Amino acid sequence: MMNVSRPAIHPVDVIPVTPTGGANDRPPVRMKDVQGMPGTTGGLILRLSQFVPALISVSVMVTTSDFRSATAFCCLVLAVGLQSMWSLSLFVIDAYALLVRRSLRNHFVVQCFTVGDGITSTLTFAAASASAGITVLINDLDKCNVNHCTRFETATAMAFISWFAVSPSFILNFWSLATL
Repeated sequence: MMNVSRPAIHPVDVIPVTPTGGANDRPPVRMKDVQGMPGTTGGLILRLSQFVPALISVSVMVTTSDFRSATAFCCLVLAVGLQSMWSLSLFVIDAYALLVRRSLRNHFVVQCFTVGDGITSTLTFAAASASAGITVLINDLDKCNVNHCTRFETATAMAFISWFAVSPSFILNFWSLATL
């Protein structure tokens, strides 16, 4: 015989489908906006803290004459350039939402923010890691006198800082996506 619970032993309450008009028929309470989510002051600050190091990284790398000597450095320029454009565009969207007092707690918007943050953070981390490896190799081979090691290190460090600032945005957006 199977162990099946029967309604006589474990009664199940039937949930009414139609509203009864009582005091308990309020719409569900939405979660309060946590600072760092899209459309908040914390989110605006996070986007700015992503954009500035990414812009510094791409600027330092582009002004270096021999960054094209390694594929990892070219990937860093592309990934951090994409990160800076993504962060700047979301900074503008967050600033607009704050100015007009508009909530960005829309499922589609949060999903776009989450996917975009995930893609750009993965690309930035991969490119920064590859650039760090090439920079260490150049240092170990004592080729710093013919290369711009300090500039490569600065650009790589700024890329890691930008990635570190994207991580909370991604986590908060992913959490917000799960609670919508």
